[in-house]
Amino acid sequence: MDRRPTMHLVPTARVTRDVPDRLGALSALPAIDYADRFTLTTGAVATPEEWARAMFGDTPSPAEVLIWRGVLGFRLIRGRSPATVGGWRIGGRGPGWIRLETASWFLSANMLVQTGGGEVSWTTCLRFDRPLGRVVWIPASAVHRRLVPGVLRAAAARLTAGGRDAS
Repeated sequence: MDRRPTMHLVPTARVTRDVPDRLGALSALPAIDYADRFTLTTGAVATPEEWARAMFGDTPSPAEVLIWRGVLGFRLIRGRSPATVGGWRIGGRGPGWIRLETASWFLSANMLVQTGGGEVSWTTCLRFDRPLGRVVWIPASAVHRRLVPGVLRAAAARLTAGGRDAS
């Protein structure tokens, strides 16, 4: 895994590619080739699953289908289910975290959503199952890193508007 620490400041959110081993341990992937973590400080109070649903919905949006299924080839589950979020299977959960999982024929992915201490974090962990995974992810990762802070802020706004504000 690329362990070079890089920090990019984004208004009210921060990202690092230096993901601590304890977070990587929550991933179900046997090896992690790429990881990043975005953290937002927020007054919105919700469970990790509520955060994940506020970020991705019960089913994937048309834009998510285009990116996740069209570009990355991920197999998404159609329809609403208590076992999925945004078409991703819920692969694990614990106090303060939930793991969403999916894969394509060339790439496996986990998304970890964690809450606590007035923060929510979204960690993406990928395994390149074939060389094409790395080739596809290089340009896709630039889009990913631009979109995630907005997704986190929009989810916080939805949760706060729903009356889940800690203040």
